[in-house]
Amino acid sequence: MSYKGFKPFFDENSKILILGSFPSVKSRETDFYYGNPQNRFWRVLAEAFGDAVPVSNDEKKTFLKKHRIALWDVVTECEIKGSLDSSIKNAVIADLDRVLSFANIEKIILNGGKARDIFVKNYKNLCSSAVFLPSTSPLNTRFDKKLWIDALKQV
Repeated sequence: MSYKGFKPFFDENSKILILGSFPSVKSRETDFYYGNPQNRFWRVLAEAFGDAVPVSNDEKKTFLKKHRIALWDVVTECEIKGSLDSSIKNAVIADLDRVLSFANIEKIILNGGKARDIFVKNYKNLCSSAVFLPSTSPLNTRFDKKLWIDALKQV
């Protein structure tokens, strides 16, 4: 079965573009990025910016705008089993120009190995300006919060 991901979340003030692979089942259920409360994403961002952890989708959107963060996934549509990146098939790759031509993005952050691999394969011209970070997924036992905080503070 083929699933569609989310539209990019950004505005003209966005400076950081964070790209994941594809929304998890839980995210698709909550209808916004990183909807699994076990995912470290929102907690790490909140800590990096010294802010409260946003809970509702509206709070998350307000947080992103306040900190000039754009979110999207490198895959906009695919066949996937559950939330497993390794099962992604027939992927439709995001047209990053939709964001890059509108917002003044200074840094692109890739959340996890699958996002990195797809990005490198499809956007070689942007690799020099990208930062590849460990997945914030609860399944990633080698997560390093400091790498994320350092990357977010350098903009």
